[in-house]
Amino acid sequence: MTKEQIAGLLEGVPSAVGVYYIYDKNDVLLYVGKTIDIRNRLLQHFRSTDFKERKIQGAAYRVGFELTGHELLALLYESDLIKKHQPFYNRAQRRTYYGFGLYLETNPLGYQILQIEELDPDREELMTFSSYQEGKEQLFNIVETYQLCQKINKLQTYSRHCFQYMLKTCKGACIAQEFPEDYNQRVQEFVTSSELPLGEIFLEFLGRTPEEKGLVYLLDGQYRGFGYCNKRVRSEKKKREAILLKADNRDIRRILRRYFKLNPFLTDSGK
Repeated sequence: MTKEQIAGLLEGVPSAVGVYYIYDKNDVLLYVGKTIDIRNRLLQHFRSTDFKERKIQGAAYRVGFELTGHELLALLYESDLIKKHQPFYNRAQRRTYYGFGLYLETNPLGYQILQIEELDPDREELMTFSSYQEGKEQLFNIVETYQLCQKINKLQTYSRHCFQYMLKTCKGACIAQEFPEDYNQRVQEFVTSSELPLGEIFLEFLGRTPEEKGLVYLLDGQYRGFGYCNKRVRSEKKKREAILLKADNRDIRRILRRYFKLNPFLTDSGK
């Protein structure tokens, strides 16, 4: 793509958070993306020498964009748009942000185990990770926090008890000294903590303009949608009226779980 072509496509495109669209000459939507800097991200698309990006460059005729005010809103909106329009290059690329998940299983002795595995579309994961190492580090933290057993969760391969048992931070599940019911109760405490918060939750963010704020709405652990209202609005009734209802699905829940994992203080206040 020439500099002139790129400049023409990007005329009026801001450096702001939002979603963007790339269309062909027949106004068919080729690609939808999200970013914290729309202009810069489109520049990356149009300057890239990657084979798939070159295909997009060859077909691109015009671009569009919508500001969202915050990256979480952009992520949620992008997911919704891709499912709604199924643009060819989104389907062709099948981009995977998170390739690994944390899964809950039960071993033959009745102990519930937590395992890091590649994401399986037929199973519901508890958490998602961008790499196996990230997931393993998080699992070590979970095991320590909830006094679980590293051996049961396959973080150690000792033939008898785990090393933590000698340090008295494992209660002996690895040698069947702790009853499965007692051990599993702590596993379930973690599982409950990894779910989306119950109650009516409005997450509030910067809006698309200085006069408004963005809202993400959850009700009893379910995603209900997002929207915008005047930043001075405090009434929950008016906030509800501002929400555009959206579907709750696995991809959306992955996005929200990861967001809450990175911002755990929000599970208490919802602010």
